[in-house]
Amino acid sequence: MKIINNRLNSELNLRIENDFPIKGVNFIDITPLIMDKKKFNKIINHFVNELKSKNIDYIVAPEARGFLFASAIAYKLDIGIIPVRKKGKLPPSYVEASFNYEKEYGKDILELPKLIDDNYQDKKFYIIDDIYATGNTISAIKNEIINLGGTVVGVGAIINIVELNDNKDLYSLVNVNE
Repeated sequence: MKIINNRLNSELNLRIENDFPIKGVNFIDITPLIMDKKKFNKIINHFVNELKSKNIDYIVAPEARGFLFASAIAYKLDIGIIPVRKKGKLPPSYVEASFNYEKEYGKDILELPKLIDDNYQDKKFYIIDDIYATGNTISAIKNEIINLGGTVVGVGAIINIVELNDNKDLYSLVNVNE
């Protein structure tokens, strides 16, 4: 893995597991960034500074690692977080929308939860995840929010694997090539 851009301006200490979860996929473990309180705080503060003027109603994050960053960012911005879950993790009556998507190593189904006393119509959302590879997860979430009448004001990731996508609008802290 070659680092192209590092807004964190510090050693990343990422762990790479080749051929996981299937042969041909190189898993990037961001756990060292979470365990180091200075790096974790730096990540959160970068996103808070990027988002504080965007007038967002909710941070949206797919499970599970996206939850870690989105929760801290939402807390600092004093806004809500929408955890996007895999099918079957929420009771059916709590699901606003269920949708298929294709990830790097297979197909899956995600679900957006119903909002409390509200709906997605006319709300502003920002989607964040830990790693952006092909972008299929974030694209599927974005499309579903738009289908529900919401506006996605931006997308971000801690790490962007630039050779796997061409998203010029993505805000990322670290850009890499595999």
